[in-house]
Amino acid sequence: MAENRRRILEVATRLFKDKGFDAVSVAEVMKAAGLTHGGFYGHFSSKDDLVAQTLAHALAADSVGEGNFSDFVRSYLAPRHRDNPAGGCPTAGLAAAIRHQTPAAQSAMAEGLRAQIARIEKALPEQGLADKRRAAIGSWAAMVGAVILARAIDDPALSDEILEQTRAWIDTRVS
Repeated sequence: MAENRRRILEVATRLFKDKGFDAVSVAEVMKAAGLTHGGFYGHFSSKDDLVAQTLAHALAADSVGEGNFSDFVRSYLAPRHRDNPAGGCPTAGLAAAIRHQTPAAQSAMAEGLRAQIARIEKALPEQGLADKRRAAIGSWAAMVGAVILARAIDDPALSDEILEQTRAWIDTRVS
C-alpha cells in the first residue's frame, strides 16, 4: 500500500510539473502508475487532496543538495534543467498555478518554500543573519523566476541569456 502511494505521488509529480494540474486527470495518474482508477480513493479523498499531497511530497524532495551553493545555482540555471520541466524543480513548474488551487495546496507550497529558503540559508557563505536570509530569499526568487521566464519564451538565445545573467547576478550578490 505504501509503495503504491509513493508511486502515485512520483507519477503525479512528473505529470503535474509537465502538464499542469488541470490538464492531468486522476485516471491518467493511476494509469501511469500502473494501477486502476478504483484504487485511487484508497489513497486520496479527491484530486484536490492528491494535488496537495503531491506538492508536499515533491517539495520535500526538492533541495539544494549536497554540493555547495554555487554548484546548485549553476545546475538549476542550466538549459538542461530548463528543458526538463517534468524532472525539474516543482516550484518553478507549479508556483504560478498554485493560486488556483486549494488552501491545502497553497499551504504545502508555503511550507516547501520555507524549507527551501532555510536549506539555501545553510548553504550560503557566512554572512550576518539578516543578510543571509535576504540573500536566500532573493536568490531563490531570482532562480525560480529565471527558469519560469526561460521556459516561457520561444527565443533560445534570450532564454539562455536569462539563465546566464541570473547566474552572474546571483554570483555577484552571494559570493
